[in-house]
Amino acid sequence: MKTLTKREGPIRLAFFDTKPYDREYFDVHKNNYNVEIKYYPVKLSADTASLARGYDAVCAFVNDELDAATADILVEGGVQLVAMRCAGYNNVDLKAIWGRLHVVRVPAYSPHAVAEHAVALLLTLNRRIHKAYVRTKEGNFTLSGLVGFDLYGKTAGIIGTGQIGRIAAEIFRGFGMDVLASDPYPNEIWAAETGVRYVSMEDLFRQSDVVSLHCPLTPENHHLINDKSLSWMKKNAIIINTGRGALIDTKALIHALKTNSLGGAALDVYEEEDEYFFEDHSTSVIKDDVLARLLTFPNVLITSHQAFLTHEALTAIATTTLGNIQNYFETGDLTNEICYRCTQKTCSRKETGRCF
Repeated sequence: MKTLTKREGPIRLAFFDTKPYDREYFDVHKNNYNVEIKYYPVKLSADTASLARGYDAVCAFVNDELDAATADILVEGGVQLVAMRCAGYNNVDLKAIWGRLHVVRVPAYSPHAVAEHAVALLLTLNRRIHKAYVRTKEGNFTLSGLVGFDLYGKTAGIIGTGQIGRIAAEIFRGFGMDVLASDPYPNEIWAAETGVRYVSMEDLFRQSDVVSLHCPLTPENHHLINDKSLSWMKKNAIIINTGRGALIDTKALIHALKTNSLGGAALDVYEEEDEYFFEDHSTSVIKDDVLARLLTFPNVLITSHQAFLTHEALTAIATTTLGNIQNYFETGDLTNEICYRCTQKTCSRKETGRCF
């Protein structure tokens, strides 16, 4: 790993894939940190990484490409730190980057924002609120086709009981739902306190009326929702995904929807979203046939990866990211580092206090 090179003056940050709300919140808080920001609207990749030459750090988001080729250019240009302004990092090739660049993230910004959006998606899809809104705007006050079902007394299945999953489970419990959960590291104390039951993945799929995904994307759970797991689900069940797009095999999902063996899907993420999400394609043809097909289903609701988009979350993302950058360059602190060895379960942090 490169040795920290301290420098006088402000820390120079190249900020990629900038959106208006990013700039608004980072500009509000940057004066509290010794960081000077250059905003770029383009995504970070091997094609654009040269823009970061001469900068101390880069700031990236979920659809930026942090592979070996990108790392080569960043390192050659003098970059020492990659600051992810998000929790997920499946777009980062940690194996290729490890030992060359430090990568930090925002492990938790507002878990309430994401959990609440998941529930909002469910309520909107179930009660057809999006369709009713369009109808009434056009003066159509009929109710045909808007029938939903009570959440009270139904069963919700939560896959992944980290902070977001636990909050979602507690909200569902507030509706009077039974809540089942599945996680490789179950939190039994929390479950006992909240009335949640951990069950096997198959039992969760078979018993749940609503399945909500709140787990990170790993090689083990890639396409967790597939032909087999969909075959276990109730015919009228609804899937909610505010986690990562590739947790769902979209072609398998489309087949289940076409054959009426699934009640519906509410998605804030899509496995090929980097081509479309966060951008305006309203005047062009969507060339992704899978996404285009999804958009045709009346029982599918899609939002464009906006579950995190609240004032509280954006404030936390900005302050944590800027803090991560300043702490590293001023003290060498890497509290929020994404450690490749940790992901491989070979890290000695507990013994050494460091991840390298």
